[in-house]
Amino acid sequence: MTPANRQRFVNIIFDYLMTMAGWLCFNIFRFISLPNDFNISLGRWLIDPVVMAGTFIVPLMLVMFYAVSGYYNEAFRRSRLDDLLNTLIVTFIAMIVIFFSVLVDDDIPERLKNYEMMMVMWGCLFLPVFIVRYVISLRNKKLIRSGLLSFNTLIVGEPERAARLAKRLALDDNTLQYNVMAYVDDAPAHTAGTVDRTVYDFADIEDICDRLDIKTVIVVARSGDMKRTIDIINRLYRLGVKILLTPEMYHIITGRPRMTTVVGEPLVDVTTPHIPYAVANLKRIGDIFVSAVALLCLSPVYAAIAVAVRRDSSGPVFYRQERVGYHKKNFNIIKFRTMIPDAEAAGPSLSSDNDSRVTKVGHFLRKYRLDELPQFWNVLVGDMSIVGPRPERKYYIDKIVEKAPYYALIHQVRPGVTSLGMVKYGYASTVAQMVERLSYDLIYLENVSFGFDLKILLYTVRTVIKGRGV
Repeated sequence: MTPANRQRFVNIIFDYLMTMAGWLCFNIFRFISLPNDFNISLGRWLIDPVVMAGTFIVPLMLVMFYAVSGYYNEAFRRSRLDDLLNTLIVTFIAMIVIFFSVLVDDDIPERLKNYEMMMVMWGCLFLPVFIVRYVISLRNKKLIRSGLLSFNTLIVGEPERAARLAKRLALDDNTLQYNVMAYVDDAPAHTAGTVDRTVYDFADIEDICDRLDIKTVIVVARSGDMKRTIDIINRLYRLGVKILLTPEMYHIITGRPRMTTVVGEPLVDVTTPHIPYAVANLKRIGDIFVSAVALLCLSPVYAAIAVAVRRDSSGPVFYRQERVGYHKKNFNIIKFRTMIPDAEAAGPSLSSDNDSRVTKVGHFLRKYRLDELPQFWNVLVGDMSIVGPRPERKYYIDKIVEKAPYYALIHQVRPGVTSLGMVKYGYASTVAQMVERLSYDLIYLENVSFGFDLKILLYTVRTVIKGRGV
């Protein structure tokens, strides 16, 4: 188990246990406050099956709320203010839900007593969890200061400037520990002075990252050569590591820069998408629900298309092709087959208008995007999302990256059945067109929201109805 997963497990266990303790305290207060018409003891009331069920179910519900809020997505990169706000907001929402769904029928004639009951419940749910979270945060901070909790890091740029940054990071107790393994000189002709770490050549960056298990690369600008710095950042995108920039480089970043910290060394993250964890988690929950309903309700349509594909030409009904998805993980995308068998016997080849390889039924399916329907299964199992960037094959990704290295950014989110690029640009028949369509996917990354997803879905429905799939 990785340190991050171990920390998540610890957080979940303690959140559950502390919520259980808090709920027990609230039940004691509740027993004292409510009229005891049946003259039963506190102990007998606490072991009542209904009360006992709540003792286990309420903590489970709170843990689910914390998970949806995104608290467990980030294991270490959280401040104590993050802990405070997350605990306050989630417990408040849980208090409202519990009170109006379970406790509203309690025999409490006075309205003021209702408010008191709600505030006590909120406090009982909040305090135990936050206190333990605070203790865990202090423990992690001590581990960071001692160097036992750190992430292998490279600093790219002038070695002298890299050394000065490394010294500041080492002295900064408020910054997550960056274990600076070495420096990478971005100018081969540059003569490095005496520095405290090994200096590697930028040409070997990929091998260095693999060999040293690098998780983060920090880029310091070379004085007077911003163009070269931009080229370096573009080359780093394909490595799949977190890229951080020093503040003086903020003006070269398009979109909204994401600061890694406020109180520590200010570094700008240019690889993490600007998507709140809560939005990402709710988006995944929505994907599961919509895909499950779609697979069930569209089963007659699936059957009809399967018969049409089989009668139109020989070969399998479904077409599976390996694509690169979330965090560069390969998966098999599933579609209804729209081409003749062995359509790519001579190698990968993009489809074009009036492509002779497309069958008659296949042309109809492509026109109305019906060939994409089996991808709801990919969504259900977590390979894809309903809305997201278009997934591509590694063969074409390598060609795209040569022209647009920042393409690697789209692997930070799940690819989609539909996308802004597909509804605004359509299918691409050349690599150049794929690069053009990429701009729409990057716009999507900067604007992910439920409202934006809904707009894309409405555009998709219009495209399907009007038969503008090709």
